[in-house]
Amino acid sequence: MSMYKRALLFIFSVTLASIGFVSFAQDTVLKLGSPISEEQLSEFDLIAGPDGAGFPSGSGSAAQGKQVFDTRCAACHALTGEGTSGNTVLVGGDMHSEGSPLRTVGSYWPHASTLFDFIRRAMPADAPKSLTSEEVYQVTAYVLYLNGIVDQNTVINRETLIAIEMPNKDGFIDKNQVR
Repeated sequence: MSMYKRALLFIFSVTLASIGFVSFAQDTVLKLGSPISEEQLSEFDLIAGPDGAGFPSGSGSAAQGKQVFDTRCAACHALTGEGTSGNTVLVGGDMHSEGSPLRTVGSYWPHASTLFDFIRRAMPADAPKSLTSEEVYQVTAYVLYLNGIVDQNTVINRETLIAIEMPNKDGFIDKNQVR
């Protein structure tokens, strides 16, 4: 058989195999998961913005948050927020230092609401979304207290949280003001 005929036979074989595969793939219906209900979807729609939209009811103080922090957060963040590794440090830091700054809640985050939102959706790392709204307010207050931003008895809730002025509140550029 000539080289030309072998090439044609190869192309013809590949074409037939492709058609068979595409035909098989079109007939195959993959059943991955099931449709999500509105109730299940609401568990994912937890975003709480800097303007206070999306915050649940509830409240808490740093004094209350210490107990929750000690039992649910200290394994990664240590008892006083100094962390157990570089990316778990919550306190300290200086955004104006030379070299690579340590970005912590007190030195970097521009809004207290961002802290609440992150804790609510992602913490504790081994059981995200397992804290109640009350516990999230309490832990948020405690982390803010560790950074010297609020008093130990300051009550954090949806109204008071957005009024908290973070040390780095002016450290970012508003994309809407840049031309």
